[in-house]
Amino acid sequence: MRAYNFNAGPAAIPLPVLERAQKELVNFNNTGMSVMELSHRSKDYEEVHNRANSLLRELLGIPENYEVLFLQGGASLQFSMIPMNFLQENKTAHFIMSGAWSEKALKEAKMFGETRILASSKEENYTHIPKNYSLADTEDGAYLHITSNNTIYGTQWNEYPTSSIPLIADMSSDILCKEIDVEKFSLIYAGAQKNLGPSGVTVVIAKKEFLETANENVPTILNYSTHVKNNSLYNTPPTFAIYMLSLVLEWVKEQGGVKNVQKINEEKAGAIYSAIDNSDGFYKAHASDDSRSLMNITFTLPNEELTKKFLQEAKERNFIGLAGHRSVGGCRASTYNAVPKEACEALASFMNEFRDNNK
Repeated sequence: MRAYNFNAGPAAIPLPVLERAQKELVNFNNTGMSVMELSHRSKDYEEVHNRANSLLRELLGIPENYEVLFLQGGASLQFSMIPMNFLQENKTAHFIMSGAWSEKALKEAKMFGETRILASSKEENYTHIPKNYSLADTEDGAYLHITSNNTIYGTQWNEYPTSSIPLIADMSSDILCKEIDVEKFSLIYAGAQKNLGPSGVTVVIAKKEFLETANENVPTILNYSTHVKNNSLYNTPPTFAIYMLSLVLEWVKEQGGVKNVQKINEEKAGAIYSAIDNSDGFYKAHASDDSRSLMNITFTLPNEELTKKFLQEAKERNFIGLAGHRSVGGCRASTYNAVPKEACEALASFMNEFRDNNK
């Protein structure tokens, strides 16, 4: 029996994807080799690579004036690579702070130039997405950076800023979970290990016009134009991770695309939030109502003793990965695309039962 996997990342991968990868593992496309053994210059791998690119474009509605890149180093490398390329002298990188990953992106940007925090919800322990900010005086801005979803705190942007300067978003933990207007952004980046597949590949979606403004005086491997010119094949890419990404994207398409996946995600999250909201205060959500995440549901119980008991009994019921991050405590259910609706309904049922037995 497979676990009810609520891990925050690396996270659940759709079972049909795993089964197909298992079937093709030792003999991909009748090559007599695993996809891991193929040359990244071969025709067989090239088809995988380009298929992943075209599927992502189709599913997210990415316009032709945007590049799609498959890079390495995770979102953490993007924290440095973005200011290295785009934080010009006499310009300022603006940040809206909504969690730990925003903090890490800001820390790296400070090494390359001027930064400014436009708004932050840190003083409220990041219980909400900041709303009280003005973009009126950002004319000196190189870009505005946001983190679209916050895994630790369970908050998510519902409406993105309309910015006159380039808008950059770290979408590592909610890309493909709901429909977005890609054209609002100059650059989107996302590590794969939450909603796109296994760890190892990072997706970057960038407007061509924005890429043309990049600083050319950076190391070759850290220059976006290097990867654009070489179709993300400048060096050996993480071929198996990109293959898995292509399978996950095919699975999303089979589910009816992002629009239908969003509907399912809303039902999944709704089941768990209902268990929280109808518990008479036994469970308390960390995120404020207007900032609740579809992907990471964070909540606390009345005390530490009950939290430990909840996690232990949950584990005995095959619910995995429910411990909250140490900065928030309590519990966290990560309900990424690949987590089945049945798993979320089973968790909600267990939460109701546990509350009844321990209130």
